[in-house]
Amino acid sequence: MRKYVLDSNCYIDAARDPDQLAALGEFTTCAVPHLYLSSVVAAELRAGVRTVRERARLERLVLGPYVRRGRTITPSAAAWDALGLTLGTLRPQTGPDHGLSRRSFAFDVLLAYSAREVGAVVVTSNHRDMERIRTVFTFEFVPPYPGRL
Repeated sequence: MRKYVLDSNCYIDAARDPDQLAALGEFTTCAVPHLYLSSVVAAELRAGVRTVRERARLERLVLGPYVRRGRTITPSAAAWDALGLTLGTLRPQTGPDHGLSRRSFAFDVLLAYSAREVGAVVVTSNHRDMERIRTVFTFEFVPPYPGRL
């Protein structure tokens, strides 16, 4: 069976939109044995909380279940190398910046490479950046939410 890693935009969209929350809930219910949490995504989500109460809720409902089950992936040294190589490769192709210096782009590279290392598919609505990254190294990504597992 395929492994899946959800990008932070899946969780953020679910927090903002009841329809997205329902879609995420349906997907995670079916995919739970195949879902992993990226430590990159965990960092992004933690950075976005504004209150102690929100942080506690995030830890309890979203992050904690993955951690307790040992279902986390973390970027390796090779993923960090891939980040530098990806930025170095894309910069001459895209000009001075074109979003490459955004923290979120760097996080996307780390997410993509670490998912690739464990054979996981990234579930994301950020196709533009993922397509750019895929010009440098191969990995799989799909839009939210894959229908059949």
